[in-house]
Amino acid sequence: MLKKCLFPVAGYGTRFLPATKAMPKEMLPLVNKPLVQYGVEEAIEAGLSEIGFVTGRGKRAIEDHFDTNFELEHQISGTGKEKYLDSVRRVIDKASFSYTRQGEMRGLGDAILQGQRLVGDEAFAVVLADDLCLNDGLGVLGQMVELYKQFRCSIVAVEEVPREQIHKFGVIAGNEIKPGLWQVTDMVEKPPAEEAPSNMAIIGRYILTPDIFDLIRETPPGKNGEVQITDALLAQAQRGCVLAYNFKGRRFDCGSVDGFIEATNYVYENVYLPEQAELENK
Repeated sequence: MLKKCLFPVAGYGTRFLPATKAMPKEMLPLVNKPLVQYGVEEAIEAGLSEIGFVTGRGKRAIEDHFDTNFELEHQISGTGKEKYLDSVRRVIDKASFSYTRQGEMRGLGDAILQGQRLVGDEAFAVVLADDLCLNDGLGVLGQMVELYKQFRCSIVAVEEVPREQIHKFGVIAGNEIKPGLWQVTDMVEKPPAEEAPSNMAIIGRYILTPDIFDLIRETPPGKNGEVQITDALLAQAQRGCVLAYNFKGRRFDCGSVDGFIEATNYVYENVYLPEQAELENK
């Protein structure tokens, strides 16, 4: 069964400069918790306890976050502040963490390929931490894991987006096999609106079967020398089966400043305040 989840986190986060000049964008806090921790918690909820990070220069803070800080814990031990570490302690206790580097920024496809040494020859999930997904029930990865148990093929998460935004995304076309689930027949990376095969955009949640690695190796670099995962997935769809799933939940684009602020406000009102009330009652 699925147990491994890969986080490509080597990007520079240029849209958040100068904040990300010396700090990973994945460590930007949504109120009091770094963005990447939300993704890791979603993976753990889905039963994926082996977490792998494809990192780059300047990403050491991610490794430090998912580790024990003995000095800090000793300093606040026995005080009222100790409870604020509970969430990350739970994550550290429930998962193992491994790391490898993407030496050169050559696109998401290449980042996933670099992660092969962490996931080996088995199916795995991929989370792009920039996409924050929240809901009141089972998380997006958990929903996709249930689908994988049934279909045993690669799955991408998709959502409907306005046509004027479609050029920002990979886009799918397919045959709907049941409500909210398509067998992919076409997949295009960031097409002009007038050329997009649909308005169903791929977001940062994937389940991939291990044959994707050979397909990535066969994929020639595209624009800016980047290897696109959508190209490899299209080849996989043409040779076998790739599903697109319109997930239940709400997505925030935390790779943009506007989306990050929207997510922060939502998390403050709907996640942080209820959690603080619960902590105060302990």
